[in-house]
Amino acid sequence: MPSLKDLRNRITSVKATQKITKAMQMVAAAKLRRAQNAAESARPYAEKMSQVLGNLAGNLVGGVGAPRLLSGTGEDRTHLLVVCTADRGLCGAFNSSIARLARDHANRLLAEGKTVKIITVGKKGYDILRRQFRQQIIENMDLRGNKPVDYDFASEIAEKILARFDAGEFDVATLFYSEFRSVISQIPTAQQLIPAELPEGGESTTGAPADSAMEFEPSEEAILATLLPRNLTVQVFRALLENAASEQGSRMSAMDSATRNAGEMIKKQTLIYNRTRQAMITKELIEIISGAEAL
Repeated sequence: MPSLKDLRNRITSVKATQKITKAMQMVAAAKLRRAQNAAESARPYAEKMSQVLGNLAGNLVGGVGAPRLLSGTGEDRTHLLVVCTADRGLCGAFNSSIARLARDHANRLLAEGKTVKIITVGKKGYDILRRQFRQQIIENMDLRGNKPVDYDFASEIAEKILARFDAGEFDVATLFYSEFRSVISQIPTAQQLIPAELPEGGESTTGAPADSAMEFEPSEEAILATLLPRNLTVQVFRALLENAASEQGSRMSAMDSATRNAGEMIKKQTLIYNRTRQAMITKELIEIISGAEAL
C-alpha cells in the first residue's frame, strides 16, 4: 500500500498535469476559431477554381494540346505522395490518421509494383512514415518557421512539386491532409494533384449553355497553362488551412478528454488517500487503547 506522502505527491502531480491540459485546451480553442474561419473561407475559392478549370478542360482531356498537368505523362509507374501533418503532437489521432491513409496508399502501390516517393510536410508525419518508408522519403519540409500557414509557403511546396514533375521524377502526385468538419470530426483525405482531377460538366464559364460553341481569347490551352499551376498552389494552400483547423480541433478535443480524465484520477486518488489516512488513524487509536488497557 502506498504511503500518504506518495499519495499526496501523486495527487499534486496529476493536478499540475490537469492545469497544463486545461491551458492547452483553452489555447487550442482560441486558435481554432481563426483557423476554422480561414479554412472555410478558402473552400469556395478552391472549389470554384476547380470548376472553372473543369469547364475549360472539358474538350481537352486526352487531346494533343492538353497541358501535361492535366493529361499527365501517360504513365502510371511512379507516384509522389505529399503528406501534410503537424510539427507537434498532443492532438489525438490527427497526425496518425493522415499517416495511416498515406501508408495504406503507399503499400497498395508497392504491392502493384509501382515506385513510390514521399514528401512530408510537418515533423510528425516524417517521424511516423520513416519507420517503414525511409528509402521512399525524398524530402521533409518543416512547419516551425511557417506559423501561421501562409500562401507563400503553399507556393513553395507547389513549386517543388512542379519542379520534380518537369524533371520527370514522377507520373502521379497525390496530396494527403485532414479535412476539417467539426471539433470532433476531421476526415483524412487523399486528393490527386497531377494529373489534375477536375469536376466534369457543371455550368459554363461564360454563362452560355454547356453544349454551345465557345471561343476563348486566349485559347483554352493558354489559359489552362497559366491557371493549372496556380490551381496546384491553391489546392495545397487549402489543404494546409484545413490541416491547421483540424489540428486545433483535434487538440482541443484531446486536451478536454485529458482534463476530464485527470479530474477522475484526482477523485480516485483522493478517495484512496482519505481511506488510507482513516485506516492509519484507526490503527493508532487501537494501539493507544490497547496500551492503556495493558497498564
